[in-house]
Amino acid sequence: MTEASFAHPRGLYAIYDRTTLAGDELARVDAVLAAGACWLQYRDKRASAPDRALVEALQTRCRSHGARLIINDDWRLAADIEADGVHLGASDGSVADARAALGAEALIGVSCGSDLARARRGLNEGASYISFGRFFDSRTKPDAPAAPLTVLGEARALGAPIVAIGGIDTHNAARVCAAGADLIAIAGGLFHAADSGAAARTLAQIALAAR
Repeated sequence: MTEASFAHPRGLYAIYDRTTLAGDELARVDAVLAAGACWLQYRDKRASAPDRALVEALQTRCRSHGARLIINDDWRLAADIEADGVHLGASDGSVADARAALGAEALIGVSCGSDLARARRGLNEGASYISFGRFFDSRTKPDAPAAPLTVLGEARALGAPIVAIGGIDTHNAARVCAAGADLIAIAGGLFHAADSGAAARTLAQIALAAR
């Protein structure tokens, strides 16, 4: 189950945050991808990162499931391994530089919090999608500023795919999608769930049914 198209993606964006896991948990990755995640992000804040062998294992799994691998923060790593894209925070470098390195077909996302002006700047520099949040309490980024769900509806006017992130799970995902998100980005709600595959299946269905 993949996104409807590159221009209008919709679905589950799985955030594989190796920093929060006791091990590589590749069985969970397999379950999440098999259950319908269309994008998978590699996020790793450990001192030993990046783990090239792990990234290659994730890339192999994404390709076998028709999903896209996105690297968090590091567009140089994304270019080096020929990942499908990169996600950039406010301090992770230029969108324009990432676009020049990765090419016209790469997925490039920018974290915007609740800042529509940052979203506009990112899109003007060549971003593919814009990400907002956190919307609920998050174990991955507990100190991230809260964002109102209304920003998702306001962002529709920008005409770009919208990702929502931050504390999303099976209980609140429908609210986020109804507010305007195209993709729901989830870390703990997938990889810390009792059954990662079941959580992914439910969340993918919610995202795809929203509009």
